Amino acid sequence: MGFSKKELFTSSQNHIAQIAKALSHPARIAILEHLIEKNACVCGDLVDELPLSQSTISQHLKELKKAGIIHGEISGTSVCYCINPKIWENAKVVLKNFFEEFNNCC
Repeated sequence: MGFSKKELFTSSQNHIAQIAKALSHPARIAILEHLIEKNACVCGDLVDELPLSQSTISQHLKELKKAGIIHGEISGTSVCYCINPKIWENAKVVLKNFFEEFNNCC
C-alpha cells in the first residue's frame, strides 16, 4: 500500500478527514438515516431497506465502524448496528467548528 502522508497533517486535520470520508458516500448516509429513523439497533434489515446487496452494505458498515460512527453488537447469529452517540456528538462538534472557521474572505 502506498505512503499516505497522513503524518504530514495535524491530528485535527486527519480527524476531520476521517469523519468526512465516512460520510462521503450516499449509501452510508442512507444507512445512517435509517439508523436515526429507527432510533434503535438494527439487525439485518438494512438489505430490505436499501437497494444494495448484502456485501455492499457490509463494506459501507465497515467504513462507518472504522470511523467509530456506528458500532455493532452480536445478537445470536447477526450483528445489530447502532449509532455511537459519543462519536456522533464529537463529529457534530468537529464539523460545526470546521465550517464556522470560514469567514467570507472574498
